Amino acid sequence: MRGSVGRENRSKLMPISPYVKSVRDAVGTRLLLMPGVSAVIRDEQGAILVQRREDDGGWSLPAGAVDPGESPAEAIIREVAEETGLEVVPERILGVFGGSRFRHTYPNGDETEYTVIVFACRVLGGELEARDGESLELRYFPVEDMPRLEAPYPPEMFQDAGRSVPLFL
Repeated sequence: MRGSVGRENRSKLMPISPYVKSVRDAVGTRLLLMPGVSAVIRDEQGAILVQRREDDGGWSLPAGAVDPGESPAEAIIREVAEETGLEVVPERILGVFGGSRFRHTYPNGDETEYTVIVFACRVLGGELEARDGESLELRYFPVEDMPRLEAPYPPEMFQDAGRSVPLFL
């Protein structure tokens, strides 16, 4: 399996930032609106890195929430490093997405609606490995063979690697 990495020790407890934990302690599983980031990372052949999530087995881009005091660019650098072991630099914004289509209910009942900034990122270094307990598998897929992602990103975002005008939905 080209460009695939898995984890042997599987844990159903997903990492959560101290900030989100404190908010969840106050509001329980009720809907939270959260700023989020995700990364489109391509290999040398143009295939896109996706992760199979530990909590529900679905596929997603490397992604996560923006923590207080953190810029979106800092958040995507941190999230990619935590989830994949890769050091990246965000090069441009591919799109900004949100609304009810970006609502997700986690297996524990937590409901979150994300406003997501999608960055095209270039790998600077690191070693691809599922690191923080969020991924069962990390794998590069050619665009035409990508699994269905949990977030409904428009296919055009993946087809046009040279797009310079962000998509908004």
